[in-house]
Amino acid sequence: MRRSSLLSLLAAFLLLFTVACSGTDDASTTDDTATDDTAADDTADDAADEPTDEPTGDPADEATDDTDEATEDDDADDAADEPVADGEPIVVGIVTSTSGLLGGFGEQYLAGLEAGMDYATDGTRAVNGRPIELEIVDDGGDAEQAITAATDLVGQGVTILAGTVSSGVATQIGPFAEENDVLYISGPAASDAITGLNSHTFRSGRQSFQDVATAASLLDDVDGGSVLVFAQDSEFGAGNVAAVEAVLGDTVGSVDSLLVPLNTSEFTPFAQQVIDADPDLLFVAWAGDTAPAMWQALEQQGVPDAVTVATGLADRAVWPVYAAGVEFLSHYFAEAPDTDANAALVEAVPEADLFTPDGFVAAQMIVQALTEGSPDDTASMIAALEGWEFDAPKGTQTIRASDHAMLQPMFTASLDGDTATLLDTLDPEAVAPPESE
Repeated sequence: MRRSSLLSLLAAFLLLFTVACSGTDDASTTDDTATDDTAADDTADDAADEPTDEPTGDPADEATDDTDEATEDDDADDAADEPVADGEPIVVGIVTSTSGLLGGFGEQYLAGLEAGMDYATDGTRAVNGRPIELEIVDDGGDAEQAITAATDLVGQGVTILAGTVSSGVATQIGPFAEENDVLYISGPAASDAITGLNSHTFRSGRQSFQDVATAASLLDDVDGGSVLVFAQDSEFGAGNVAAVEAVLGDTVGSVDSLLVPLNTSEFTPFAQQVIDADPDLLFVAWAGDTAPAMWQALEQQGVPDAVTVATGLADRAVWPVYAAGVEFLSHYFAEAPDTDANAALVEAVPEADLFTPDGFVAAQMIVQALTEGSPDDTASMIAALEGWEFDAPKGTQTIRASDHAMLQPMFTASLDGDTATLLDTLDPEAVAPPESE
C-alpha cells in the first residue's frame, strides 16, 4: 500500500536523522549523512503532496502491515547485533560412557553439557568469535578405550578433554592430560583421588568425601559402632571405603567393606552376608544400571529392617525400589536447588537427573577457560579456572586453587514413592574435603 510506503520512507528519514545526530569522529561522513537526510525529507514532502487514486483501505490492515514491517526491521536489527562466530572452531573432546554399566549416567551428563553450553554462551555456543564444537566419544567405561580416544583427540589438536563418568577411567586420563599438556575436566566420576591428581586435572562433579560427609549429617549416634561399606569392587567402591574411614573413622569402632564384583547380576548372597555381618550402620555406595536389582535383593532379605542404612539418592529410575523410611544424602535432584542456573537447566532438560548438573557445570568451566584463557595456552586455561567462584545449578561453587576440589552445596532428602523432598542444604564448607598434598 502507498500509505505503508510513505510510513517506511518516514521511518527511514527518522533513522537517518538519529544517526546524524548521534555524532561521529569523521566530519565528511556527517556531511554526507546530512545531505541524504535532506534528500529524503524533500522526497517525503513531495510524496505527501501527491494525490492518490488508490482506495484508503481498512485501517486495521494498514496497521497490520506496519506492524509486520516493524517486526521485520527489529529482527534485522537483532541479527545485526549478534556477533558472527566465523572464526576457527574450537574442538573440545568429550570422552564419556554412553554404553555399558554407566551409559545412563553419561547420557545425563551430555544433556546437561548441551544445556550448559547454551547457558554459558548466551546461546551463541562461541567464545571470542570462535564456535565451540563438541567431539563426543564413547569410552564404554573402559580405561584403555578412553586413553585410545583421548590420544586420537589430542593428535587432532584438541587441548580440552572432559566428560568422564568412571573413576577408573578418570584416574588414567588425568596423568595423560598432564603428559600431553592439555586441560582435563572430569565429570561425574567421584573418586577422591581425582582431586589434587595434578595441575591439569579438574572436576565438574562432587567427590566421595562430600557424599560421606553429607551422610554423616543424618546419623544420630554411631560412636563406637561398626560400619559396613557395601559397594562395587571398583575404583569408585574403594574410594567410598576410604571416604568413610576418613569421615567416620575417628568416631566409630570399625569400618569394614563388602565389595561386589562389577559383573554381578544376582545379589541375594551378598544381601545375606550383610545380615550375617550385623553392622550398626550399612553405607551403600552403588553406581550403574544394576542398582534396582541390588536394592530389591536387600529389601527381600530384610536388610533395611535389620540395619540402619545410609546411602545416596540415586537417579530417578531407582527411586521406586528404595525401602520406605530411608533418608538420603543427595548430590542433586531437580527440586532441591532454587537458583537461576537450575531453572535454566530444568527448562532445557525437563528430565534433569542425578548427573545432569555435572555436564552443565563442565560447560561453564569450558567457557570460562576459553574466555579468560586461550585454547593454544593450557597454562592460561588452568589459571582461568583456579579459584573461580561461579553460580551453578546447585548454588555457588568454587574451584579450590590448591588442589582443584569442587566446593559445592550438598543436600539431604526423604523419598515418598517417586517424590523427593528436600530436608537440608549443606554449605560447601561443611562438606569440603581436606586439601590434597
